Order: sequence, then C-alpha cells, then structure tokens
Amino acid sequence: MQKKGVVIAGLAGGSGKSVVAVGITAALARQGYKVIPFKKGPDYIDAGWLQLAAGRKCYNLDPYLMSQAAILDSFAHRSATAERIIVEGNRGLFDGVNADGGYSTADLAVTLGLPVVLVVDCTKTTRTVAALVLGCQKFDERLDIRGVILNQIATERQRLLITEAVEKYTGIPVLGAVPRLKRDIFPMRHLGMVPHQEYGNSGEALAYLADLVKTNIDLARLEQLMAPLAAVAVADGEEGAIQPPFVKIGVLQDAAFQFYYSENLEALERAGATLVYINAMQDEGLPDIDGLYIGGGFPETGARELAANREFRESVKRAADQGLPIYAECGGLIYLGTSIVIDGEEFPLAGVFPVRFGMSKKPQAHGYTTFRVERENAFYSVGEEIKGHEFRYSKILEWRGTDQQLALKMERGTGFNNGRDGLVHNNVLALYTHVHADGTPEWAGKFVQCCRRP
Repeated sequence: MQKKGVVIAGLAGGSGKSVVAVGITAALARQGYKVIPFKKGPDYIDAGWLQLAAGRKCYNLDPYLMSQAAILDSFAHRSATAERIIVEGNRGLFDGVNADGGYSTADLAVTLGLPVVLVVDCTKTTRTVAALVLGCQKFDERLDIRGVILNQIATERQRLLITEAVEKYTGIPVLGAVPRLKRDIFPMRHLGMVPHQEYGNSGEALAYLADLVKTNIDLARLEQLMAPLAAVAVADGEEGAIQPPFVKIGVLQDAAFQFYYSENLEALERAGATLVYINAMQDEGLPDIDGLYIGGGFPETGARELAANREFRESVKRAADQGLPIYAECGGLIYLGTSIVIDGEEFPLAGVFPVRFGMSKKPQAHGYTTFRVERENAFYSVGEEIKGHEFRYSKILEWRGTDQQLALKMERGTGFNNGRDGLVHNNVLALYTHVHADGTPEWAGKFVQCCRRP
C-alpha cells in the first residue's frame, strides 16, 4: 500500500482542527490503516490524543526547536512504516514567531512537501469563508491547499452556501462539514484541551469522533487528495548506534505528570537507559533507579493526591539529598518545591527547593525560549545555548533563594525568576523550560552519563 500524508491546519487556534485531526486519525485507524501522527509545535495534549487515536506514538515537529535537517530526518524515519500520515498544525496556518511567518504550519508543510486541508470555523458566516480560503490560497503560492473542511455548521442551507462559494471562487473542494455539536467533546482548560489521561472515557470520545468524521467528511476523497510519499528504507541502527542499557532512569508518569515528548524518551533509551515508569500518586517510594526524569503536567490538579503520598515525597527528597540525578521540567519543578497553594489550601510537596507555588488565572509565561548555561550543573555544560519553550499558569509565592543560585540565563522567555531559570541542588536541575531531544541532541547522552554510578 502506498504511503500518503496530509497536514490538517486551521485559520486560528480553536478552529476545530484538533477535533478533525483526531477524528480522521481515529477513523483511518478503525479502517485498519497504520496511521503515524505528527503534531506541529511544542504541544503535549493534542499529541497525546493523536497518539491514542492512532494506537501509535505521535511525534512533534517544531521548526523553532529543530533544524530543517532534523525535521526531515525525524519525519522520514518515524513515518517509514506508515500507510497514512496525519500532521496536525498549530494556531493559524501562517502564524509564526514574526511578521514573515517564520516557523509556521505553512512553512512546515512546504518543508515536508505535504498538501494542506484547511479547517474553517464557519460560525455566523457564509460567503466570507470563500474570501478567507482564497486569501490563504494566494498568500503563499508555495503552499498546496487541496481541501477544505467546514466546522461549526448550523444549518444545511449554510453548508450549501459556503460549499458553493468556496468551490466557485477557489476551485478547492469542500471535503465535508462538521455540524455544531451539542456536546463539547474536548473541554478546554488553561493549557488547551483536557488531556486524555484525565478524560472520563477517552475510548468513547475517540469512537464518537471517528463516527463524526465517517458521517460528515468524505474520507475516500480525502485519501485521494493526500500526497503519495516515497518509501524510505531504514536500516537497523540508522538513527544512531543504540547503546546497550546500563542505567535505569525513572519517569514519573501519571495523571499529574504526562508531558513527555516521545522523542525524549526514545533518545534516553538509545543513549543506554532502561525507563522505569513510576506513579507519584500511588507508588510507596522510588524504586532502585540511577536517575529520575520528572516532566511537565498538571500537579495542581493532582495536588491533593500528591501531597497525601507522603512516603513517596520523602523518598524523592532523600534521593535528591543523596545525589540522585534528577531532571525536572515545569510541573516537575513545582513538585520539587515546598508546597503549592490552590484556592487558599496549601499542599506539601517534595521539599527539595525552598519554593512555595501558587496558580494564576492568566499565563505567567508562554512561548519559545532560549537560555544560556552560566553555572555548573549535572546536565548542561557552561556556555551552552539551548532552545526550548514554556507555558505555565503557576507563579512563585515565596522563594528563599537568590538569582545567583539559578544556573541558566534566559536570552528569550521568562524562566523562573528575574530572567533566570534552573534551580540546582546536588545533581538536581529543575527548570520551567521544556526541551526537545531532536533539537538538543546532547541532552539525552549527558543525562545518561551523569546517571552512571562510579
């Protein structure tokens, strides 16, 4: 079967592209296709839903964090055995970090040589949709927009008017129309959709979306419009020599800690780590491990359960004091603090760092970052410059430390405090910035090496 792929894009965040992308992925997987999904940009939640829908890992392609060569290499190798490839964009089609649209979904589609299907929110509009699609079609003629999917359609008359106008003025076929739903299938929270790990019945939600797509979108025509891709022969070890496992790295993975790039976990394994998955809410303590990776997530929503598991919190504190290498990102940083205050109630945490956290109703940091390493730590060399991203609503209520104790200087972004990030204690490094292993290839090897016991 010939491999085919497409980019699902929108005119803005919240346009419905996630509903469509996840639904198409689920519908194609239900038909028996081997679907490999990708998510553009620094996103964990959408990627998690795509992974669940495909039944296979979802990978992130980020033109800011990754070089073009790294993007092409990741795409070629990780889609090598795919039959269908779905790439979900982020924000609006042409939205990037500057007026030229740098690092946008459109740029990624051109880099990958994939056509675009545009999802358009049609709330309270008809013929104007054709103008919007025509504008996208003409704005960057390198782009190959092959189809349109209408979203939030209220009536059959509206659907017919928009379909006729789009096809008349742009020549681009309308592949389907998703009606205005009585049910909010993806409730939104401050970081976006509710993660599938916290969803009441994610399997039922995927079945609902697959049925929605089957009923309202012409899947056969969509497949015809997908671009055929040449097969890529991937030899064993071609992505880099795989080291025999010689360290065990614990990974906190539960309802509170769920933000991990598949690429980061695979990079640790290739560097010689066996990953041991740990539940901070339920496990009695850390197992026998050589290092610990605490990713991001929502410790605020699981604060009561995390606080109640006193034995586990104390085991993390002991391990940090005894020199266990621990790398903590965002939610992981919060967990290593003294406590978090939620709605006036204070919940104790691991207590590695003298920091009390709280939550804000507004984002405290949001976007891409760059930091320079200025102080010795177990994971990065002094002088290195690293790209990453941050997105948080948490805030620092009290910190009994000084800026000079922070190892990283923010060249771009907010960081932990006063333009700095990276709290250090023995072999612990905790920072608000997330990194992507394909964009920071030295990260995994350094992590594994510092976990090797003398």
